[in-house]
Amino acid sequence: MHDPRHGPLVTMLLLLTVVTGLVDAVSYLALGHVFVANMTGNVVFLGFALVGAPGLSATASLAALAAFLAGALAGGHLARRRPAHRGRLLVATAAAQSVLLAACTVLAATLGHTADPVRYTLICVLGGAMGLQNAVVRALKVPDLTTTVLTMTLTALAADRAGPRRLASAAWMFAGALLGAVLVLHAAVPVALAAALALLLTVAALTHHASGHPTAPWTRPDPGR
Repeated sequence: MHDPRHGPLVTMLLLLTVVTGLVDAVSYLALGHVFVANMTGNVVFLGFALVGAPGLSATASLAALAAFLAGALAGGHLARRRPAHRGRLLVATAAAQSVLLAACTVLAATLGHTADPVRYTLICVLGGAMGLQNAVVRALKVPDLTTTVLTMTLTALAADRAGPRRLASAAWMFAGALLGAVLVLHAAVPVALAAALALLLTVAALTHHASGHPTAPWTRPDPGR
């Protein structure tokens, strides 16, 4: 999967894919059957909830969707402000996400996650963080690595019968979801959030270190040129 055109970005985006699995495990298992990264699922859940399907909340799905869109708006703005260096853009994004995840970890550790005010705050902050990630990853333009959506990735993997990066993306999201479920069910929500935070800090630190060579080809917006 080494690709000189994208340098460390491939590995960093796979780590962000693990973060996606972790936070969606937290939101679905602990915050009321809602996703904060997978918006396709929320749109489907919203339809189910509006006809009275048990265990689902239209309000929670709408809150996650709105927060994700707000985060994506912020991510698009950030990408336009830092268009010339993909490494610095990813560092800024991971740092901003780390602040949001740290706030969620502290909130869940001190106030729990079951009361509606706290639960909706967690949904909105996590949704915003994932919207930010999704918009910036889109701007980075690393093929076959969206970090949040696997439907087209799996389709391309089966249809084209090729693509180790696609397979890795699915495997790493599965690993994140598995780890998140284990931590939520057998440890605690703050522990799962702390694990996601640790990965984001790792991405920020490693990308910052790799960005010490500003003329490296992978840092350019269009490394193929």
